[in-house]
Amino acid sequence: MTGMGKLLMILGAVIFIAGFLVHFFNLGKLPGDIVIKKGGTTFYFPIVTSIVVSILLSLIFYFVGRFR
Repeated sequence: MTGMGKLLMILGAVIFIAGFLVHFFNLGKLPGDIVIKKGGTTFYFPIVTSIVVSILLSLIFYFVGRFR
């Protein structure tokens, strides 16, 4: 299998797992996320979700780099 094929398969798996986590664990609506509703418009800024995802990705990359 070529490098591009492997990359696309890994990227697809990562997107699938991320979608699964968001759907089943309600990861996109944590307490602290900012939601502003005015009239027919809704503004949603997932600040706490972004921080949690950033910490998790930092830990994953740290351990992958450490054991490589």
